[in-house]
Amino acid sequence: MLNAALERLEAAVSGLERAAARRLELEQRRGDLETELSLMQDDRARLAVELDGALARLERLEAAADDVSRRVERAMGAVRTVMGAESQP
Repeated sequence: MLNAALERLEAAVSGLERAAARRLELEQRRGDLETELSLMQDDRARLAVELDGALARLERLEAAADDVSRRVERAMGAVRTVMGAESQP
C-alpha cells in the first residue's frame, strides 16, 4: 500500500514536472513572440517615418518640376517671339 502511494506520488510529481516544463516552454515562446512583435512595430514606425519623408521629397520634386516646366515654356515663347520678330522685315 505504501509502495502504491509512493508510485502515485512519483507519477504526480513527474506529471507536475512535465506540466511545469511545458509552461516554461510556452512562456519562452510567448516572450519570443512579444519580442518579435515589438521589433515589427518598431520597423513599422520607422518605415512610416521614412515613407512620410519620401512623400514630402516627392511633393517638393513635383513642385520643382512644374516650376521648371513653366519656365521652359516661357523661355520657348520668348525664343519664338524673338525668332518671329527677326523673320519679319
